[in-house]
Amino acid sequence: MSKKNSKIPTGTIALNKKAKHEFSLIDKFEAGVQLQGWEIKSIRAGKVNLTDSYVFVKDGEAFITNLTIQPLNQASTHVICSPDRVRKLLLHKREIEQLMGGLDRQGLTIVATAMYWKACWAKIEVCLAKGKQEHDKRDAIKDRDWARQKERMMKKA
Repeated sequence: MSKKNSKIPTGTIALNKKAKHEFSLIDKFEAGVQLQGWEIKSIRAGKVNLTDSYVFVKDGEAFITNLTIQPLNQASTHVICSPDRVRKLLLHKREIEQLMGGLDRQGLTIVATAMYWKACWAKIEVCLAKGKQEHDKRDAIKDRDWARQKERMMKKA
């Protein structure tokens, strides 16, 4: 089967742009998600919201909360669809220990920044992050604007 005729979706499903503005992202991890059948169908339809999602570690396992997956209208009537349920993240033990170390020793938080397809699996990009203060956000905006202006000036020259 050629790549053009492949029925497996590829690319980004959802981004959490708010997290990149609110936090300084330090370390990235790729995590699988434990999903139900109706959730995969909704993800393929693009009905995912990562904006307020939060990752926590409990009993040596990582979970994500506030990841909203809206059910499709065609979902089966015998399945109870809970769009905001807590879902388990599939990470290696070593990765979970790194996340817990960042939480405990460094006072960092764990946020989900993106959801994407990798082959036929839905993956979530999870980052250890440190919250930005207001002046840090303003500095980041100034730097971004200055980079745009430099690009425009270089293009004209």
